[in-house]
Amino acid sequence: MSRFTCTPLPLAGLTRVQRQPLADARGFFERLFCAEELAACGWSGPIAQINHSLTRQAGSVRGLHYQQPPHAEMKLVSCLRGAVWDVAVDLRAGSPTFLHWHAEELSADNACALLIPQGFAHGFQALTPDAELLYCHSHPYTPAAEAGLHPQDARLAIAWPLPLAELSPRDAGHAWLTDAFEGLCL
Repeated sequence: MSRFTCTPLPLAGLTRVQRQPLADARGFFERLFCAEELAACGWSGPIAQINHSLTRQAGSVRGLHYQQPPHAEMKLVSCLRGAVWDVAVDLRAGSPTFLHWHAEELSADNACALLIPQGFAHGFQALTPDAELLYCHSHPYTPAAEAGLHPQDARLAIAWPLPLAELSPRDAGHAWLTDAFEGLCL
């Protein structure tokens, strides 16, 4: 019996992963990752890195981040406390959904995760104070391959659910897209 239900989303390769917790009067047990079971959802690599973030203020945005090939990575993003509006943007050159975005609410209560394939930018907005995320990455962080999109880029027109409360200097400094951006060749 799989502990995950995989639902394909409108951008090819982007998948909602619904965890199936086992609960009783004592609490619950929940599997966050299983390479064998998540292969059916599209996970194809090892876990190279696991990161944990805490975002204190509701309305704060982190992202939109990605790594340039050949360091492109898959991510499995889960919310452990609070709630976030998790956004993935298709950056794959030639994709029919190039520069389209999709968002899902991830929360400690809904037991959903977002499986983000290579070639996507990722970011989120905290919907609650003290939102905590756990990220599994298929490739280690490579500073020289780091890149990002400005979360308020008019060309993306992401409809953030809350007014932007806080943005890091790094994220605020990401350039806006130009016609010269042709996407990522994986």
